Amino acid sequence: MSDVRHVLVLPDRDAAEEVARALGERFLGAAEEPRLVRDALAGEDDAEDAQWLVVVEDPEARMDAEALDAFVADWDGWREAP
Repeated sequence: MSDVRHVLVLPDRDAAEEVARALGERFLGAAEEPRLVRDALAGEDDAEDAQWLVVVEDPEARMDAEALDAFVADWDGWREAP
């Protein structure tokens, strides 16, 4: 068994919340609820200048990275490469 964590980067909180909800429907192998994390851009204090991360633990490595890439692209996001 391999511990895998997927980090999906989204442009705003609304998109991140939608992705977190939709992940369970699309990828039934997700063992835990995704976590939402605000990622402020370096040197920026304005809340508008933040990306949102959806962190998904995938302890059994069931989620296909290419499928996640395509999935998150629908919200103008991307998956951080490990």
